Amino acid sequence: MIVRSLALSMLMASAIPTGNAFSFTAAPLSTKPTTSRSISKLYMGPPIDPSAPVTEQYGEGSRKYRRTVYTHAEWVKHRSSDRFVNNLKTLFNSGIYKNVGKEVTATTAVAIFHGPLIESPFVQMIGLPLTAFTLVSPSLGLLLVFRTNNSYKRWDEARKFWGLNINHTRDLCRMSTAWYGNESDLDSVDFMGAETGRLAPIDPAKRAYDLQQISLCTWAFVRSMKRHLSPPDDDEADFQLELRSRLGDERAQAIIDANHRPNRALYDLSVAIENLPMHFLRKDAINTNLSIFEDTLGGSERLLSSPIPLVYSRHTARFLSLWLLLLPLGLYEPFKDTWNHIGMIPATAFISICLFGIEEVATQTEEPFTILPMQGFCDKIGGWCDEIVSWAGQGQDDLEESTFSKDYAMWN
Repeated sequence: MIVRSLALSMLMASAIPTGNAFSFTAAPLSTKPTTSRSISKLYMGPPIDPSAPVTEQYGEGSRKYRRTVYTHAEWVKHRSSDRFVNNLKTLFNSGIYKNVGKEVTATTAVAIFHGPLIESPFVQMIGLPLTAFTLVSPSLGLLLVFRTNNSYKRWDEARKFWGLNINHTRDLCRMSTAWYGNESDLDSVDFMGAETGRLAPIDPAKRAYDLQQISLCTWAFVRSMKRHLSPPDDDEADFQLELRSRLGDERAQAIIDANHRPNRALYDLSVAIENLPMHFLRKDAINTNLSIFEDTLGGSERLLSSPIPLVYSRHTARFLSLWLLLLPLGLYEPFKDTWNHIGMIPATAFISICLFGIEEVATQTEEPFTILPMQGFCDKIGGWCDEIVSWAGQGQDDLEESTFSKDYAMWN
């Protein structure tokens, strides 16, 4: 009995979260701006301050520190032969295990107090053979597998949406920059019987301004989308400050006041494209990217507003909880050869940690946006767009007029 009391005391102490909740941290995608664009205060890595509140070290508060992106160095460490030893060293600092501490304490407490009461005839009446747990284990396993797989699919889909954003923002700026003005454009070609004259010579200052607006509006869209998919108290102040510093008060306020900010930012981008001096067929090709942005935005909103059906999640949680709470009743007889049946205590705790941990992983990945490095994506997109539009005219301005004459003669 003394041993059981001591075990309970140690279990209760272990349920109190302490220390760092991160067993392994990949190198974060830095939010340090490549240009003067980003002024976000979000740091994408584990808490630097060891005195950070416990709520920042595990559970909901730790999600903003899990927005990591791998580079080659992290992949080398990830597949290192020492990965098992390194992960075992931080076993007791795992945020997942800390987050299920209360549940594991409850199931293990049943195992601790079940032994002294089992001799009672009344308690013996409610004893369960281990066969009952064996029979329903495959069903429980399928529920957990489907739950985890569907949660990962949601995370993967959200990451692919942002991958499309990254790809098509670069594509949009590339086409806008290369097709700007009348060099290499088809405005002198007859179209449906109507002849259009070539555009006026390009003003380098106006070209730089127009393309900078394309870059700014492209960044404003993804930044507004990031804010749209984030919790209300996440970075509203930083979002407004970034917009005002980059777009100016009037244009920034128009986005801030909009009921649907990404839609407003996408409208501004459409206007910036429409103002470019180029053939309408090329504008149409550029606008194809905006339709893709609408798709990624709508798909992300679907993931955010529609969880895995609650009836499935709740049934899995109830099934798992009852299975583990009643498990000590089935383990009592198999552990009769251990002193005072004490072996059932660590067995129950171990099984509870493993199964509750699987369900916790599924729950943490079901809503993907607060663990995706969206701020880092936005900063990188902004830097890449600025770089692409800075190439305007390279390889085009130095071409001789005779080259254009030959090209147009061939088309005509």
